[in-house]
Amino acid sequence: MRLFCIRFLLLFSVVFFFTACEEKIKPSVISTEDSRTLPQQESWNSTITVSDSGRVTAIIFAGYIRVFESDRKTYLSQGVKVKFFNIKGILTSILTSEEGTVDESTNNLEAQKNVVVVSSDSSRMMTEQLFWDNNRQLIYTPAFMRITTKKDRLQGHGFESDQSLRNYRIFRVTGQSQTE
Repeated sequence: MRLFCIRFLLLFSVVFFFTACEEKIKPSVISTEDSRTLPQQESWNSTITVSDSGRVTAIIFAGYIRVFESDRKTYLSQGVKVKFFNIKGILTSILTSEEGTVDESTNNLEAQKNVVVVSSDSSRMMTEQLFWDNNRQLIYTPAFMRITTKKDRLQGHGFESDQSLRNYRIFRVTGQSQTE
């Protein structure tokens, strides 16, 4: 029995020695990356629905979405498509761009790079930067733009319109218009 106890203690000591000396590997953390610069949420091929009092005003699709809660912004990239709806829920226009930003506190949108808005009556507006004011249901840009309608081919620097492109103003305008 004594021999059994000695062997047991010896075996226990050997097992304890090897497990106690095991080197613990800590997971590596990228020390150059500040966690405040990382998004709190990421999403691919996703949809954001913007509504007011239960009524859908816009539906935003994006290939890649990053949400930063610290500055209350959502960044959209890899192809952005926005469908705008009027007060009756009817589709009024579709905006496409390469990138965009949504301000979470106002639900306002800024679209950048190859921005195109096509209305339900086939009017087409193109620019490199466009803003959508959610409260006023208004799109505008201070940048160079072009618009083509059934009657007009106009361009200018500065533009504002309802989101259906029916009632618009162009600043510093040049182009052609057909009168009735």
